[in-house]
Parts: sequence; structure tokens; C-alpha cells
Amino acid sequence: MTKNPFDPALFRPDAISTETKGINDAIIKMLSTDAPEWWDAGAQKARDARARGESVFPAPVLSPEARVIEIDGKGVKVSLRIIGPKNPTGVYLHLHGGGWVLGASNQQDPMLERIVKNTGMACVSVEYRLAPEYPYPAGPDDCEAAALWLVKNAKAEFGTDVLTIGGESAGGHLAAVTVLRMRDRHGYTGFKGANLVFGAFDLSMTPSQKAFGSERLVLRTIDMEKFYDAFVPDHATRRDPDISPLYARLNDMPPALFTIGTRDALLDDSLFMHARWIAAGNEAELGVYPGGAHGFVAFPGEISRAANAAQDAFLARVIGK
Repeated sequence: MTKNPFDPALFRPDAISTETKGINDAIIKMLSTDAPEWWDAGAQKARDARARGESVFPAPVLSPEARVIEIDGKGVKVSLRIIGPKNPTGVYLHLHGGGWVLGASNQQDPMLERIVKNTGMACVSVEYRLAPEYPYPAGPDDCEAAALWLVKNAKAEFGTDVLTIGGESAGGHLAAVTVLRMRDRHGYTGFKGANLVFGAFDLSMTPSQKAFGSERLVLRTIDMEKFYDAFVPDHATRRDPDISPLYARLNDMPPALFTIGTRDALLDDSLFMHARWIAAGNEAELGVYPGGAHGFVAFPGEISRAANAAQDAFLARVIGK
């Protein structure tokens, strides 16, 4: 991670390595097909295809160490997928990405195994309800229920009440929303750290979201528009702080690490949220990775290795390991 994330050189085209350019070109080529969009094919068909590895992201590799439990949510049962050692140093509450429409708790087991190995924490990934079948506030409600359950039960379940939280893309958004809900609704400000990876923090759309256009580099402007329409159909509510945490009061937040690539349509979201986090008196770090596309940490390469190592180091540091 760079020591000065606001160095103009990081944002210039010549900062992008040959390797990263090649990865981005391969992504664009892979996505430049006549395959139907998820909003045309239907969300469930798109989820099934992703589960089979028929997307830009590799097929899920399931951990033999994972176990699943169910907890009580707000009128529903919520499944939690747990990977971790017998005596963890803490618990990482993980919220997966996928635009609040796609993705699942079992689609990033290798990443969670890596975090377990490098931090000693147990990872708990939430199978929250997805839009458009279950629009806002269903998904955030499930994540809040998981966080509240951990606050009450982590000591008995894991032998530790040291809690951290994080996620990627929509999961980064849900992590920020969950931290805010736990503060405002339950008086809990005990998360030791928040790992917010290319999150969407303004669902009314930041300038970088609006300006990104139609280049098929994982996440286009239209993709965000369609995800937002599914998750929060009411445009008038999208600047509600519970929907767009960029507009929330951000006092009493945990130390946070924001990770973002310069070729990500959500670039402004991390830049703006990092600044507001600090302006509210909290500790925050910002990792800017030249040329990183949305989801770049999932593609093998130098910048993904660096970003993932920085995240693991951050999580280990905030729990005092």
C-alpha cells in the first residue's frame, strides 16, 4: 500500500503496470460477449451461472473446514458460514459482494481461509437476503442481526469477543451500514476494525460512478443503475444515511482500511468516505492501486497480492496480533 494515497502519479495511466493492463484487457475481452444481462435473464439464472463459474470470477472453491449455523433474524432465519481455528484471536464478520443481487456466503472460502491463516481470526460470512426478491431493508437487516448475534454470543461460541467487520463492493457498503446501525440502534461501538474493499457508499451515485460509462471492466454505470434499482427502487430515499452511508454521521467509527483501484467506477466512493471517516475523528487508511478494476483482488497479480496482504496486516494489527 502506498504511503501517500493522494500522490497524483498513482492516478495517471503510466502508473499502471503491464501486468495489470493485461489483466484488464482480458476482463474486457471476456465480458465482451452476447451473453444476456442479469436483469434480462433474471437474477436467479445469473446467480446459478456465477455459482458454476460462468462469469468473470472463478468458480467457487468450497472449504472442507466450513460449517453453517442458523440464527434468528428479523422474522427470518439467517445462515452464517463459519471458517476458523478452534481458539481464534477474534472474529471477522464478512459480508459478500454482488450488487445486493448476486453472490453468496460460500463463494469466497479461499479468501476467508487466507484471513484465518494470517490473522488467527474466525471468519463468519452472512447469507443475507438478495434483491430484487428482497429489496432494502432485508439484506441490511440480516447483516445487523448477524452482528447483534455476535456481540451477544461470540464469547460463548468462539471464546473471544474481539470483533472486526468487512466486505467487498456491496459487502463494503453493508459493512459500513452495519457498523452505523450497531452504534445507533444498539449502542455498540466495539468493532476493532472495518475492512472496506471497493465499497459503494453513495447509492445516489458519485461522479466516478456516473462518468465511468460503458467499458466492460467488470462494473459499468448501467450495472450500478440496475443494481440500485433492484436494491432500492425508490430513488428519493437513496441519500438516506442507512442506504448511502457517505451521508451518515461518522463519529465513533472503528479504524478502517479503504481499498480501491484507480480503474474502478467506485473510486470516488472510497476517496470520499475515507476523507469523511477521518474528518469525523476516526482512524483510517486508504490503499490506492493503479489500474485496479472493480473486484481486482480476486484476479491473480501483483496488485491483488499487495492489497490482500495489506488487508490481512490491517486486520491483524487492529486485533493486536
